[in-house]
Amino acid sequence: MNAARRTDPDADTPLARAGAFVADACERYFPDAFVFALAAVLFVFLAGLALREAPLKLVGEFGRGFWGLVPFTMQMALVIVGGFVVAISPPFARLIRSLARVPRTARGAVAFVAFFAMLASLLSWGLSLVFTGLLVREIATRLKQVDYRAVCAAAYLGLGSVWALGLSSSAALLQATPSTVPKELLPVTGVIPLSQTILLWQSAVMAIVLIVVSVAVAYYSCPREGRARTAEAMGVRFQTPAIEIPGPKTPAERLESSPFLGTIVALLMLCFLVLEFREKSFAAALNLNNFNFAFLALGLLLHRRLDSFLLAVGRAVPATAGVLIQFPFYAGIFGIISNTAIQPAMADLFVKITTKGTFPLVVALYSAVLGLFVPSGGGKWIIEAPYVMAAANAWHVHLGFTVQIYNAAEALPNLINPFWMLPLMGILNVRARDLAGFSILQLIFHAPIVFFLCWMFAQSLPYSPPALP
Repeated sequence: MNAARRTDPDADTPLARAGAFVADACERYFPDAFVFALAAVLFVFLAGLALREAPLKLVGEFGRGFWGLVPFTMQMALVIVGGFVVAISPPFARLIRSLARVPRTARGAVAFVAFFAMLASLLSWGLSLVFTGLLVREIATRLKQVDYRAVCAAAYLGLGSVWALGLSSSAALLQATPSTVPKELLPVTGVIPLSQTILLWQSAVMAIVLIVVSVAVAYYSCPREGRARTAEAMGVRFQTPAIEIPGPKTPAERLESSPFLGTIVALLMLCFLVLEFREKSFAAALNLNNFNFAFLALGLLLHRRLDSFLLAVGRAVPATAGVLIQFPFYAGIFGIISNTAIQPAMADLFVKITTKGTFPLVVALYSAVLGLFVPSGGGKWIIEAPYVMAAANAWHVHLGFTVQIYNAAEALPNLINPFWMLPLMGILNVRARDLAGFSILQLIFHAPIVFFLCWMFAQSLPYSPPALP
């Protein structure tokens, strides 16, 4: 015991004890997110019965809604695949090695990783997890004295801070893509272009403030080199994530290794995107379909060889399992809520317990708490949107910024919920408890900033009724 204490001098600090306690509690008492999805189905069904809905009507709405999000489910899975494929491509591997040479000190390395984690998450949360995970591996092999827990927690900051304010925001992209907005939700929200959500200057200011604060907290909370818990001290060993393919031997293998087909098709895809953005405004052309289209084209170009591209896709697919199995159940929940007495009852409740001034704070708090149990930005938005947006209409709160309130608050529970840590934990060979202490510290700073900015900026935007396509 004494030897362990000497090896890890930070183990008895209040932050370390709090982090270990929360992480242990999550690992012991938080089941898989799929359990919460099924529990939510039962809870919503019982709520419908309490509101005197016929049991067979509830069953029917659940079944009819179950497949309503198939396009959106596929799109979310491709966000993960596209980000992963791009991040482990040979050019990005070279970029990561170059970036890993930049930081010279342990604290500088942690701040550097935190910045790139959040910057990459504004482009794609799938890219952020893989890109910064691989960046940490390179840095840890170069700077032996960097605190491995701190730098790994910094790599996760994109998912716990600003990802939903960026281009891969599930809720914003869903609302901007007419084909993915469920028909029952359309009269409540309308189609909301990205110019009214993630491209608002208020949203940009929130992202900038959170990035600056997060980098500062990451820098100053990093243990000094003499007190660091290094990767070597934690017994972490790395295996190369690079894709290694032997040279082609047969005509079929030569075709698979040729860059010709992939490059030509990728250029055709990029040509289509150029036409899209020429014909429409940037905000109108940037939707889920075009977002994923661009990442798949980029993946083909960066891998060049088809066999390399397909191997990268194969590595990415396991990370999509949670999305593929859970989203249909979220769709069933949405079917029950949106087509029964639950939606007007919840909307009425939100109106009763709020004023126009307090509505943003209540939505932010509710979204953050619910995010502990439903760790899915897009799936949870489908559950919340019917009644939250109905209440926003009642209070005449800007609909696009209501989506951004949800986005900013939805990321907060990610800092302590290990669900989205799983891909990063696999890359870095760490446990959730290794990240939790530094993540909790970030949460202490993030929560009041997010709630205050959501409240303040909500007062600055005028209301417009839902815009139907």
